[in-house]
Amino acid sequence: MTRLLNEKMIRELLTIKEINEIVDRTFKDFGDDKVINPPKVNLDLGETGNYPYYEGFMNAMPAYIGGTSDIAGLKWVGGFAGERKKADLPYITAMILLVNPQVGNFEAVLEGSYISNMRTGSQTAVALKYLHPKKEITIGMYGAGLQARTQIQTISEWFDITRLVVWNHRRVTAESFAQEMKQYVTGEIIVADPAKPEEAANNDALITVTPAQEPFLTKEMVKPGTIVFPMGSFQEVSDDLILAADKIIVDHAEQALHRGALKSLNSDGIITEENITTTIGELAVGKASVGDLSNGITLCIPIGTGALDVAVAARAYEKAVEQGIGESFIFFDNSF
Repeated sequence: MTRLLNEKMIRELLTIKEINEIVDRTFKDFGDDKVINPPKVNLDLGETGNYPYYEGFMNAMPAYIGGTSDIAGLKWVGGFAGERKKADLPYITAMILLVNPQVGNFEAVLEGSYISNMRTGSQTAVALKYLHPKKEITIGMYGAGLQARTQIQTISEWFDITRLVVWNHRRVTAESFAQEMKQYVTGEIIVADPAKPEEAANNDALITVTPAQEPFLTKEMVKPGTIVFPMGSFQEVSDDLILAADKIIVDHAEQALHRGALKSLNSDGIITEENITTTIGELAVGKASVGDLSNGITLCIPIGTGALDVAVAARAYEKAVEQGIGESFIFFDNSF
């Protein structure tokens, strides 16, 4: 039988603290070579303006996690504007399938967008755990949507956010975000001028979670000692900022080079795997160290891996079984 879990069930099963801990443990599994995580397979459904012009995409993200987890799975996730936006549906749509890696049975099917959004925030929180040793942190947030919210929620679980400066191309959206984030921020929250993205740049960590397809964060805006997290699927930071980075840290080297901030420079042969300092997994298990980051610019790019989604989903499934939550469905009947 396969257990079916919807978003409401998953929200009730997992706390933000648990998600942070699962993501941290999974990065350690990466560092210990216990994870098999092929790069994303992208299905372009008009995201780039080409046929079939549906203004969307789907990514297939398979993974296996060994160690104590011993679980395999696949996240099938996409983002759609166009007709989905007209229907007032969330941009992200996703499902996660969990598979017993020994016999191939499908153990569970879970709604995937909540897990996807939360682990995206959590991977930033975990990276900061290894890059920013202080308890207090200031953040410049570029974007004020759902992804920006999960970033602050998960980071605030481990850090005291003493200042948050939010920049968004629509000020009213940024102001609404600022009001909602008061419960997670111990210090002041400032809304930057939409015409002046530099107003958010004077902070310990800069996080870009926008749909922008043209760079808006440049080298001249960023001071030494800053950790920059370009999280978008396109390129929100300029080439000169990338090339000025003293250290580049990623979650998955092959994947990070072919989507997001590094894609263009990699395509031109300017940035290659040799330019990557280390991975979050190697930092998590002590295989690498970045030393003192106070005098340089650090670029951290957790582009997102299926292993994190599978790990979080596996814990939700495990707790659902323990608590008798969810419905069971028989897809395969071996009586024939």
